[in-house]
Amino acid sequence: MNISFAGYKENVLTFECTNTVKKGDLVKMSASGKVTKAAANDGFIGVCVGENDGYAAVQLDGYVEAAKSGTVNVGYNKLAAASSGVKTAESGIDRLVVYTDDSTVGFIL
Repeated sequence: MNISFAGYKENVLTFECTNTVKKGDLVKMSASGKVTKAAANDGFIGVCVGENDGYAAVQLDGYVEAAKSGTVNVGYNKLAAASSGVKTAESGIDRLVVYTDDSTVGFIL
């Protein structure tokens, strides 16, 4: 890709997390102030951008890229976690997809 959307409205908060959360994982809320890795078909609140000793830095806003499962078109799409990355869903939050190729999707949280 010859252009970059990185840096747009990045917003990161720190949460407690389970030991299964790793950098790059889509995460969901698991309890008050806590996140866990989103399972396939789960909605997600953001992407873990760093994890250390039971805490996760989670990007809640801005541009992110993830692996894609199936067809994801540019424009507004409802996205859910897939076994690896994201996929389109029948319900959930509309996210603006601004980039897609054979294996990656770039979207605004």
